[in-house]
Amino acid sequence: MYAQWYQPEKVNKKAALIYEGAYNDAEAGNYTNAKKKLDDALKLDPRFVDVYLTRAGIFAEEKKYDSSVINFEQAFQLDSVYSRGYLLPYSISLSGTGKFEQALRAINQLLSKPELNLQSVKAARYRKSVYEFAVDFNKKNPRNDYVFIPKNMGDSINSIYPEYYPSLTIDGEKIIFTRRLSPDEDFFQSNKLDTNWSESKPLEGKVNTNLNEGAQNISQDGNWIVFTGCNYPEGFGSCDLYISYKTNTGFSEAVNLGRGINSENWESAPSLSPDKRDLYFSSNRTGGYGGKDIWVSHRDEKGRWSVPENLGPTINTKGDEGCPFMYTDNETLFFNSTGHMGYGATDLFYAKKKATNVWDVPVNLGYPINTIDDEGSMVVAADGKTAYYASERQDTRGALDLYNFELPTQMQPPPTLWVKGRVFDAVTGNNLPSFVELTDIHTRKLINSVQTDEDGNYLTTLPIEKTYAFNVKRKGYLFFSAHYEVGKNGIESAFVKDIPLQPIVPGANMVLKNIFHETNKTNLDSNSMIELNKIIELMGENPALKIMIGGHTDNAGNAKENLLLSEGRALSVVKYLLASQRIAKERILSKG
Repeated sequence: MYAQWYQPEKVNKKAALIYEGAYNDAEAGNYTNAKKKLDDALKLDPRFVDVYLTRAGIFAEEKKYDSSVINFEQAFQLDSVYSRGYLLPYSISLSGTGKFEQALRAINQLLSKPELNLQSVKAARYRKSVYEFAVDFNKKNPRNDYVFIPKNMGDSINSIYPEYYPSLTIDGEKIIFTRRLSPDEDFFQSNKLDTNWSESKPLEGKVNTNLNEGAQNISQDGNWIVFTGCNYPEGFGSCDLYISYKTNTGFSEAVNLGRGINSENWESAPSLSPDKRDLYFSSNRTGGYGGKDIWVSHRDEKGRWSVPENLGPTINTKGDEGCPFMYTDNETLFFNSTGHMGYGATDLFYAKKKATNVWDVPVNLGYPINTIDDEGSMVVAADGKTAYYASERQDTRGALDLYNFELPTQMQPPPTLWVKGRVFDAVTGNNLPSFVELTDIHTRKLINSVQTDEDGNYLTTLPIEKTYAFNVKRKGYLFFSAHYEVGKNGIESAFVKDIPLQPIVPGANMVLKNIFHETNKTNLDSNSMIELNKIIELMGENPALKIMIGGHTDNAGNAKENLLLSEGRALSVVKYLLASQRIAKERILSKG
């Protein structure tokens, strides 16, 4: 049985006077002066318990949780009875260092005290639920080999001013971020060098103004920037979403995305899907599940954005969800939330898209990526490993700095490669604005649908361990067909592919790379349907078009049998096309 011996009124009077000044400094936020005075008070009275407790509180406010824990424990060693009223902040500082089991024991000790008031009980029970979550998460997600070492991105990017909200192009060659030059926020850019980054400069063009531009996202191809503009004269609400386009002289003057997306409320933190067809953002507009929810708008072939849809109760909660980032696989969404169970503040999560607006249950990224403090925006490079975020760590150049770190292996999305190039007329060589489509052959799911720019330039992502039908189409031309197997035994690096399209003229021909038959058989493989349906679509758009289907085999085996096999394969394609009942028989011939 322990008894309280410490009595504040009996401490050294000079030490008590110094302590009073330190306490006033701490209340005013002048922690440096306060800690110095507390040290002076301890020199006069080394058993001054309140000094240790106050110093522990200051270190906790500074997020120096290790030092906070040391001072709390010194106070407990001196007088555990007097200090037991501080078990709640002590447990919080323990959890700040990742010692969740110890934090849980401390909070259970507090809850065992019968004299607790209702407010203290409520706060303690909440913290208990957080610590129980953390302990359970660690047991289910062991990371014995994981080392969390955020690396400061250096003086070429970070400055004495706050830097935050990083955004990368898919090739990792350019990073765009927000820098707050009080009171103005502007966008800065830096380009990747061999082992470092170039000196950051304001983003070229007209997108930066004397107003606040922030929370931006650059498209994977580097041609668009969507961002948040607050209190703009033409805005519909307090903060609206804007878009700026890359030009020969930099990024264009920003354009409000309009009332279809913006409301009289708050819209922020936009993120484009890799094909620029979906725009995710956070908003507190009506119709949500809590404070701020994540919404998505879809862009059609004419460039019009749909009425935003709420991502639903699997993603959104009664709390706040924000900072969405759609990874390059167009399936993995990273975001932060106060509503899903976590470590006590705003945590980072990811969720997998199973179908249009259908999501798997979000997964907490865990400690030490998530802490007891607020976590902001985070983006992940196309390698699936490297994450970028803003933090205020001990090696900061100013306030918030940009850092990168490696995600735990079990939480890394699949690496994503890409193909880029130019589409042009095979006869004249002129650039052709066109549509580029990437379809998963096995699931027949459209992965990406990208429209080239006016010069025919395109970029599309290639998530690994998938097999794709790659098609490029434009009215008045035969479509282009390619077949990609990405990862494992297939393509292992990004590459450039310039694509000639054949005008529809007599004698024009194309090779269909996604028509498959079983070995030594004429039966059509079901994976052929994507390409066959594109032929039907092509002939529907060109009613005068007549075609000849030429089948082929390899050159191994009996030539006569191979000829019969090739004829049968060509005929199987003709039969499928005619079965659609959209093409007249006289428009199709076949040849082995």
